[in-house]
Amino acid sequence: QVQLVESGGGLVQTGGSLRLSCIASGGALSTYPMGWFRQAPGKEREFVASVSRNGLYTYYASSVKGRFLISRDNSQNLLELLINTLLPEDTGVYYCGTSVTGSYYSFNSSAYANWGQGTQVTVSS
Repeated sequence: QVQLVESGGGLVQTGGSLRLSCIASGGALSTYPMGWFRQAPGKEREFVASVSRNGLYTYYASSVKGRFLISRDNSQNLLELLINTLLPEDTGVYYCGTSVTGSYYSFNSSAYANWGQGTQVTVSS
């Protein structure tokens, strides 16, 4: 069973950037399409971005498209999310997960598993 650990969150000002990382252990990340989700206080976990097993195909939520970039390095069991032009509404806990459907074209949190503990992103206005 793969275990995921997210890191890289922090407190940044509006317009700033962050690079989030998700490291896998206990299994090969290349086995899975991967996704990033986020959860703001009092809200449901929402889809942010996903990537195919080989990294060639990606999909983004409309709210982050053009600002976020998902990438992976299977040789290092690493998934990343580069976040640019941060907005206050990007605040939340960011999680990475493995797709259980076999597809990166999955946008519901129930289609993902092996969540890490999350990393907090706070954007000040």
